[in-house]
Amino acid sequence: MHDEELNDIDWKELNWWNELKNNINSIDKLKKYMNFRGDEEEKLREVVANHPMNIPRYYLSLIDQDNPDDPIKKLAFPNKEELTVSGSMGETTQDPYGDDKHNKGNGILHKYPYSALIVATDYCSMYCRHCFRKAIVGLPNDKTVENFQNALKYIKEHKEITNVIISGGDPMLIDTPKLKKMLNGLKEIKHVNYVRIGTRTPVVYPLRFFDDELMDYLKEFNKVKTLYIPTHFNHINEITEISKEAVLRIREAGITVNNQAVFLKGVNDSAEDIEELMNGLTSIGVNPYYLYQCMPVSRVRNHFQVPLSEGINIVDEAKTRLDGYAKRFKFIMGHDIGKIEIIGKVDDKLILKHIHSRPEKPKDASKIRVMELTKNAGWLDDMKEVTI
Repeated sequence: MHDEELNDIDWKELNWWNELKNNINSIDKLKKYMNFRGDEEEKLREVVANHPMNIPRYYLSLIDQDNPDDPIKKLAFPNKEELTVSGSMGETTQDPYGDDKHNKGNGILHKYPYSALIVATDYCSMYCRHCFRKAIVGLPNDKTVENFQNALKYIKEHKEITNVIISGGDPMLIDTPKLKKMLNGLKEIKHVNYVRIGTRTPVVYPLRFFDDELMDYLKEFNKVKTLYIPTHFNHINEITEISKEAVLRIREAGITVNNQAVFLKGVNDSAEDIEELMNGLTSIGVNPYYLYQCMPVSRVRNHFQVPLSEGINIVDEAKTRLDGYAKRFKFIMGHDIGKIEIIGKVDDKLILKHIHSRPEKPKDASKIRVMELTKNAGWLDDMKEVTI
């Protein structure tokens, strides 16, 4: 199918469930949209064997095929650099956020006393090449919730839990009747003040939100238990007329939409990129919330992570150009020991502040850390803690 044909599709009129069958999920299908050189096809087949590919036709339509450095293409298309496990940026891991340590079974991750995260599915409408759960998403694994009732039982028994995050994969790719059944189980848990559904669907597959049954239910649920939708726009080119309309439908249901972007080399690693993204988000009613430093994930770090010495300058420059609402986002690391805000640097010292800490170290919850910043450091573990 040519680009012109993709551009002629009315995405709002498609059945969202049936359209998934048209996803680009093999190298053979990708060959229609990408020219391979030398042994590239063989290498990409090896990449996809380890980390599956899944690209909706909608997201494919956003790619400028004439631009070899198109940021949307980098987020969606597999790359032979994904075969690099470690390199100049340092060591990598398959579990940078410590998910395995805090897995309570039935898909429950309980890292902080007040928050419980449920990995509700391992499926996404698109498998982003920078995903920090790259090792599990799209592959059979034991992290998918097979019995949501057991997950609910855990939450009911732990009254310190004030909020629940439903994550994945992408929970919005669960069919509407099943999603309703899952969410209904959270309505009656009094100590849960609010629920979050983490989803990249408004960005990569916005046609999901033109399902009236889904939107009517989310609006009704939000009246009983406050609902937030954290989403994941990374680049201004992802903000389209249809994604804008999908976000509006969510907002018209009374739901707050926050954005958690990831800072990525070759995608949004300039002050102009960050400025355009944050201004674009506020213009469509999405709150800039987090900008994550790319995690040292195996097969991700060495072609997506920006060194912190460069990154902090880029973010600081962008913030000088942004108004108060657009600059509200925090530049952070989601580390095994907790969420850490990257405050700034003084000479060769990087100033960090904990936002959250693990329950076994409650005093770290607001700790300031001063780290010796080196040229290639991209993660907390790359630096030595020092005093000033």
